[in-house]
Amino acid sequence: MALFEIFDPKAPPRPIGIDLGTTNSLVAYVHNERPVVISDCDQESLVPSVVQYEASGEVVVGRRAAAFAAEHPRDTIVSVKRFMGRGADDPETRRLGPYEFVAAAPGESNTVRFRVAGGRVLTPVEVSADILRALKAQAEDELRNVGGAVITVPAYFDDSQRQATKDAARLAGLEVLRLLNEPTAAALAYGLEKKTNGTFAVYDLGGGTFDVTILLLDNGVFQVRSTGGDSQLGGDDMDRAIAHDLLAALGFEAARQTPELVRLVLDEARKAKHALTEQDAVEAVVPGHTGVRVTRARFDELVRPLLERTGVACRRALKDAGLKAEQLDGVILVGGATRVPSVRRYVSELFKREPLTDIDPDQVVALGAAVQADLLAGEGRRDDVLLLDVIPLSLGIEVGGGVVDKILPRNSTIPSAARATYTTQEDKQTGFEIHVLQGEREMVSDNRSLARFTLKGIPPMPVGMARLELTFNVDADGLLSVHAKEATTGIEQTVSVKPSYGLDDASVEQMLIDALDHGEEDLENRRLAENRVDARRILKATRQGLATDGDLLQAGERARIEQACDALEAAAAGTSATLIHSRFEAVDDATKAFAGRRMNRAIARAIEGRPVDALEKSVEHAKGIEEAHAR
Repeated sequence: MALFEIFDPKAPPRPIGIDLGTTNSLVAYVHNERPVVISDCDQESLVPSVVQYEASGEVVVGRRAAAFAAEHPRDTIVSVKRFMGRGADDPETRRLGPYEFVAAAPGESNTVRFRVAGGRVLTPVEVSADILRALKAQAEDELRNVGGAVITVPAYFDDSQRQATKDAARLAGLEVLRLLNEPTAAALAYGLEKKTNGTFAVYDLGGGTFDVTILLLDNGVFQVRSTGGDSQLGGDDMDRAIAHDLLAALGFEAARQTPELVRLVLDEARKAKHALTEQDAVEAVVPGHTGVRVTRARFDELVRPLLERTGVACRRALKDAGLKAEQLDGVILVGGATRVPSVRRYVSELFKREPLTDIDPDQVVALGAAVQADLLAGEGRRDDVLLLDVIPLSLGIEVGGGVVDKILPRNSTIPSAARATYTTQEDKQTGFEIHVLQGEREMVSDNRSLARFTLKGIPPMPVGMARLELTFNVDADGLLSVHAKEATTGIEQTVSVKPSYGLDDASVEQMLIDALDHGEEDLENRRLAENRVDARRILKATRQGLATDGDLLQAGERARIEQACDALEAAAAGTSATLIHSRFEAVDDATKAFAGRRMNRAIARAIEGRPVDALEKSVEHAKGIEEAHAR
C-alpha cells in the first residue's frame, strides 16, 4: 500500500454511507469494490453521538463532548436520535435525563426544544445536523471530495422521524441519495460479504431503537418480507434501568436528583453495562458517594422486560412474513446492545438457533449504507443487486366515526402507491377534510397524525354523488405524498406530507442560509472549541500527574512543566486555535521525560507480586497512560 495518495482536485465526488446512531455514528465508503469505515486521526471509527454547546456558541462533537457531559449535563446532548420527530409533550422527553426543555412559541411547530449554554434553543434536527457535519468532515479528511450520502434510519421510524433525519442532512450540507432502513443495510453488507442465500432475520438492538426485519436473500436480490420494532427501545433503556437501581441504592429520591447527578449515574450505568459483558460483577462508583455492587444476575433481571418487548415485535414480524422461527436460515445481530450476553441468549431462545456474529455489529450498518450509496451514485460495478424494502407502518385516512381506513398496509414494498375512492356524507357538501394517519390501530386517537388538508371548491351535490379519489405515494426514502381528486369536477390537490413535529421549509431554508453565511467562521469556532477541550484535558492530566508522582521530578523540571501549563491555560482563554496547538506541543516537550518515568513506575507496580501471565496486560495499561497523557 502506498504511503500517500496524490489528491486529484478534478476527481469526482465519492458517495458515502452514514449510520446516524443513537450512541455512536459511523461513516463509510467503497474502496476497491469493498466497503470500509472511515477512521479519524486517532484511528477511531466510532463517533459518539454527543454534542456539547458552549456559552460562546462553540460546538464540540464526539469523544471530546462526551468527556465533559457530566460537567455540563444540560449543555451536552446525548442520544438525540430518541427525540427526532417527536412532540414536545411526548412522554419520552420527560424520562430520566438532565435536559431543560423549552415550550414552543405561538406559531412554532410542536417539536422538542433544548435550552443550552448561552440561552440557545435547539431542536433535535439541529443537534443531529451537527453530528452529520462532523461525520462529513471526517469523510472529507479521507476522501477530500464527498458526494451524496445514504443515511440509515431504524426500520420502524415513522414519517415524522424520517423527515426530521432528512432535514438534518440538508442542514448539514449533505445530498441525501436515500434513507435506508438499518436492518436492510446490515443484510446488504452481510449478504454481499458472505454470498449467502436464504431467509434471514435481522435483530437490530442499538442504543435507542429496536428493529427486526425478515429478508429473503436470493442471488443479489434483497427482498424485505416484513419489519417491526420499537423506536423507543435500546441500550439507553438498559442504562436507565441500572441508573434507577443505583439511585435507589444510594438513597436519592427524585427531589434530590440534580442534572449533574443524573448524568453521572447514567454514565456509570453505561460503564457497568459494558463491564458486565465480560465480568460477573462490577462496582459502580459515583464520585462523592459509596460504591454499589452490580451483578450480572441483577442486570439480567433488570433488562428482561426490555428483551421481552423485542420478542413481541419479532413474533409479529415472523407472522407477517408467514414464517416460523424454524424456517429461517439464520439470525443476524446488529447494534452495540447485542453484545450483552443476556441479549444473545434471549435471541437464541426466541429463534431456536445461535445468531450470526461474523461482521462487527457496530459497523455492519454503515458498511451496507456505503454499498447502497455506491450503487445509487453509479459508482458500483455490480448490476446484480436489487434492494426491495418495505414501509414499517400502515398509512390511511380518517373516515366517519373517528375510524382509520388503511390505504397502504404495512410491509408494502417501496416505492409504492395505492388508491382508494370515497364519497360525501352530507347533502351539498363542498369540500373534503382529509386527515392522514400512520399506525396499526383502528381508531384515529390511537395512531400518529401526519397531516390535515382540505380539498375545496366541489359543487353542491346530493349525498353520495361526489367521488374523491385519494392516491398515496411512498418514495424510496419511505416519505409520503398524497394526491386528492374529485372525479366529477377534476378538482385536485397534491400534498407532500410534512409532519407536525418537524421543521417547516422556511425554518430549514433559513438555517441553510445561516450555515452558508457563517461557514468559515463556524469551522474556525469548531477548531477553537476542540482545542480548548483538549487543553482542559491535558492540563487536568498533567497536574494530576504532578500531584501523584511529583517525587519522580528532577531538578528544575516542575518549574518548566508548570510554566508550560500556565502558558497553555492562558492560550485556552484566548481566541487563537493555532496558539493553543503550539502550547500543546510545549507541554508535551516539557513532560516527555516525566511521562516516561511515570510509565516505568506503573509497569513496576503492575507486575509487583503478580503472576507472569498478567505482565502483558499491565504493560498495555501503562502504555495507555502514556498515550492518553501524550494526547
